[in-house]
Amino acid sequence: MVRTAIAFCPGHISGYFRKVTGETPETTGSLGAGIVVEEGVRAVASAAARPEVAIRQVDDQGRTHSAFAGSPPIEYLMDELGVAARVETTCRLPIGSGFGLSAAALLSSAAALDALFEIGLGREGIAALAHQAEVVHNTGLGDVAACQGGGVVCREGPGTAARITRVMSDETVYALSFGPLPTPDVIGSPAQLAQVAEAFPSECPCDLAEFFAFSRAFAEKSGLVRPEVRAALDACDRAGVPASMTMLGLGVFAAGEDAGEVLAGFGDPLPLRVAREGFRFVEVHE
Repeated sequence: MVRTAIAFCPGHISGYFRKVTGETPETTGSLGAGIVVEEGVRAVASAAARPEVAIRQVDDQGRTHSAFAGSPPIEYLMDELGVAARVETTCRLPIGSGFGLSAAALLSSAAALDALFEIGLGREGIAALAHQAEVVHNTGLGDVAACQGGGVVCREGPGTAARITRVMSDETVYALSFGPLPTPDVIGSPAQLAQVAEAFPSECPCDLAEFFAFSRAFAEKSGLVRPEVRAALDACDRAGVPASMTMLGLGVFAAGEDAGEVLAGFGDPLPLRVAREGFRFVEVHE
């Protein structure tokens, strides 16, 4: 049997953000707040002659919904670590839809590779490497930092070593995706980023309700709300359901007793629990 290592990382729904451009990947990232959710990415790494990456999105029964070969950010991890492995990532959430799955894939993959080759990076080293890969490949800014732990997260500086506050919640959050909104299209646009920066709230939320209030105000001012999202947000407003747009994704997330029912009028919402912990090593199979 081939030796394999398994790790997991929860996803992250960002409610608002502001890009920070530093001189290095370590000082580049974003400020902002979001919710770390229990659903995420499982990575399985096994030694191989050359780097190989397989990405799968599956349904609730584990059947493959979509599959892709190759991932420059994950291949970058292996290059930086000087190792070769086959890495397979599996998720149930829709890819590219504002659930922080690129960060979750990088954190789980880095943790699995670290365990497989007994590198000894530690949590801080794993997070720093995953964040570096995100920044270098322009796939995200703050999701890696958020997914170091659980809860409703507020990041007060760029990078994984910045001050982060976390508030736990037992409430179920419902999310509905209308499709992908490519992150590079937004974080690579100076005009769009200027509007986003102007909309950024100046404080951290004290609870989930305040997080929704800050996120919605940001979404409205940022210019990112698309027509599909607008219709769902309006319906939530009419029902008195706190809701906002996933950042960055073409979707809506909401909370409250009627949230699932309201969003069901626009598709098949996903019930998500707030995670209580971040990325973690699971096991090694000899």
